[in-house]
Amino acid sequence: MSRSVNKATLIGNLGNDPEIRTTTGGSKVATFSLATSRSWTGAGGDKQEKTEWHRCVAWNGKGTGMGLADIVEKYCRKGERVYVEGSIEYSQWKDKEGQTRYTTEVKVRELMLLGTGGGGNRGGDFDSESDVGRSRAPARAAGRAGASGSENSFDDFPAALEDQDDDLPF
Repeated sequence: MSRSVNKATLIGNLGNDPEIRTTTGGSKVATFSLATSRSWTGAGGDKQEKTEWHRCVAWNGKGTGMGLADIVEKYCRKGERVYVEGSIEYSQWKDKEGQTRYTTEVKVRELMLLGTGGGGNRGGDFDSESDVGRSRAPARAAGRAGASGSENSFDDFPAALEDQDDDLPF
């Protein structure tokens, strides 16, 4: 039996502050637009650029901790550069005039703040499974407010110093 994959990976900037809503069941959902751009040189040597807009939706998970929608609400602001991973979902509905409307969304499963915009927690990485923030950029941690030590220090990562006697042939 063959398997299929529905995976979207985006790096871009938030077009507006996220919209936060709460469902009638009490779940929180965050919706935001993400802009990705590409540029190229045209046939005449002129520089061209195209921006694509992606509608992203992040839900709180079932855990008791902070969910993705909470993270988006707390840390994401207009202009923030983020990495988003999720799946593409298509939907359609009838509007008030009876017209069929379509939308395409990225259902966010993982979000990483890349830190060039106005939000907080630089280098944080969040996913819908664990509802926990982890740093993926230890060298950048020294540049955050409240962090101390040099960029080459492994004080925050004691496990990196434990296996000094390994049997590597190089």
